[in-house]
Amino acid sequence: MDKASFTRFILLIVAAINAVLNMLGYQTIPEDFVNDFIAVVSGFYFLYAGWKNNYLSKKGLKQKEVLKKNNLK
Repeated sequence: MDKASFTRFILLIVAAINAVLNMLGYQTIPEDFVNDFIAVVSGFYFLYAGWKNNYLSKKGLKQKEVLKKNNLK
């Protein structure tokens, strides 16, 4: 099991526990916290995706040079 699968599995277990506790009348996590957490995680994900899909790092700049050198870009 790789890291991503393990993380998704743990999040699934936490979500299931939270759902059961909510059905029993316990509010475990405030809704404002959940919304703020999702906003922060989404922001980090979009920054990461933007970083990985552009030529911003040293490795990316080297890849861009190779593409230009071989007339692929």
